[in-house]
Amino acid sequence: MAVRYQLFINNEWVDPKDGAWFDSLDPFSGEAWAQIPRATAADVDLAVQAAAAALNGPWGRMSASDRGMLLYKLGQLIEQHAERLSEIECLDNGKLKSEVSGQVRYMAKYFYYYGGLADKIQGAVIPMDKPKVFNFTRYEPMGVVATITPWNSSLLLTAWKLAPALCAGNTVVAKPSEHTSASLFELAKLFEVAGFPPGVFNVITGFGAEAGEPLVTHPLVARVAFTGGDAGGKRVNMLAAAHFKRVSLELGGKSPHIVFDDANLDRAANGVITGIFSAGGQTCMAGSRLLLQESIHDRFVDKLISIAGKAKLGNPRDADVQVGPVATKPQFDKIVEYFGIARDEGAQCVLGGRSRSGAGFGAGQFVEPTIFTGVHNGMRIAQEEVFGPVLAVIKFKDEADAVRIGNDIRFGLAAGIWTQSLHRALFMSERLKAGTVWVNNYRSTSYTTPFGGFKHSGIGREGGMEAVKEYLEVKSVWMSSDLDMPDPFIRKY
Repeated sequence: MAVRYQLFINNEWVDPKDGAWFDSLDPFSGEAWAQIPRATAADVDLAVQAAAAALNGPWGRMSASDRGMLLYKLGQLIEQHAERLSEIECLDNGKLKSEVSGQVRYMAKYFYYYGGLADKIQGAVIPMDKPKVFNFTRYEPMGVVATITPWNSSLLLTAWKLAPALCAGNTVVAKPSEHTSASLFELAKLFEVAGFPPGVFNVITGFGAEAGEPLVTHPLVARVAFTGGDAGGKRVNMLAAAHFKRVSLELGGKSPHIVFDDANLDRAANGVITGIFSAGGQTCMAGSRLLLQESIHDRFVDKLISIAGKAKLGNPRDADVQVGPVATKPQFDKIVEYFGIARDEGAQCVLGGRSRSGAGFGAGQFVEPTIFTGVHNGMRIAQEEVFGPVLAVIKFKDEADAVRIGNDIRFGLAAGIWTQSLHRALFMSERLKAGTVWVNNYRSTSYTTPFGGFKHSGIGREGGMEAVKEYLEVKSVWMSSDLDMPDPFIRKY
């Protein structure tokens, strides 16, 4: 029988007020394995009220060092329960068990890092140009933070927001995608074990119009952290702007993966395959536009075909499987539709381009690793985010041509460069309009460094010190030692 979850509000497990649940489907089998609470505005209000109350309770009175210790303890619990967490996420979104296991274990380090950072957030004494005035800055939590995350990496993308938000002293109401909610309930159980006070972390599940929008617009929510597509990000930004809420938006990408003729082609081929076919291409940072220098185009494409053509598709829980199912049926349909779009535009499919079904493919929600050549940058396959294992290959002449093509896109999340020239690496990294540029590697992330995009790829940064600043208000305090009352009609500049 399917597992039935409850909402997690104020450290209590509660039924949704409307008494409604919906099914969560296993992308491999297509079968319902869990029932997820269908929250409405009334449930959202309960969660936000609990989070607001916690700011004035034990959590708000807790020292930064004690907050950090709780975060560190949570990281330890995540490591101890990584197998269970990864099993649930794999069951919910169809990602390879081997990849999710590593992802969850690495996720624990975000809580270690921000746990250690909690009592090191310091203001400053400002050298003042006015006599008898002492000025200093202090950082304060914003208040209740709403986190909204997509279905491709529910746990990790929540951790990117949750760890720095709690480090800064905020409280959180988390809303995962309706397709992948279960793993956040499992994470919430660890908050109970770690000893977090009631209301610090709350989980609301359901659909965008019924739960997501009431969360974004709730008057007690001070800040919204969203990851998803640029259309969803635009909607969140507009709703938040009406209430002057702070936002961070980590949105889509159509990242250029650029290989020059002086690169180590074997290493570059592995990097390109990792960049687009890992996680079935269902990642915002996927290197979905491959820019190849003309002189190496044919032989490099042959390398890719020889490697990617051997990829094993199947049950993501099997250790030898390399490509799992597409996470949702709507996304599967979208990817298949793009096969036709690319062919109609004149692109040549040199690998894949088909869905897979039958024995070993469960409900048939599989697409083959796919490569299109003969692509020019104006095609839809080059401009629109497919969010699947689909690579568009574009030729370029020289550095200037690669920069022109690489930047000719509304997105600016990431870019990759393969070259053995230090000059070329620096030149390209300076001129590409992207929040992250990888040189001779791809898809590397860390809790120590910022991640985020230019242009339509978002607002704000996640990771490193920059992420904590996203969740803090800075206050300037002026103290006068002048005992003489100034003339009230004369302002001193």
